[in-house]
Amino acid sequence: MMKKTMTTKTWVSLLVVSLLIGGGLSLTASSSPDGLEHVAGTHGFFGSAVSYLTGVIPDYALPGVDNTYLATALAGVVGTAMVFGTLYILGVLLFPRRQAGQK
Repeated sequence: MMKKTMTTKTWVSLLVVSLLIGGGLSLTASSSPDGLEHVAGTHGFFGSAVSYLTGVIPDYALPGVDNTYLATALAGVVGTAMVFGTLYILGVLLFPRRQAGQK
């Protein structure tokens, strides 16, 4: 029995759909703080947090873009592309393609 593999067309289609979802759905994200930020603000220790790492896309908006909606959509697209690329590279490294005739 021959194992079916994903074609380049399938990968490109998945990437395009993922980018559209990442860019489009990011516009529907809530501007309210998440649960942890809310609790920190309620109990008065929000400003005392120490950050050891900076985010790649702080506050879910691409830095340097003046339009808020565009910055948010681009952040969704960039984040989706980063995750997709990372998973693709991991897949290639962990599951290399076999040459024809190999088991």
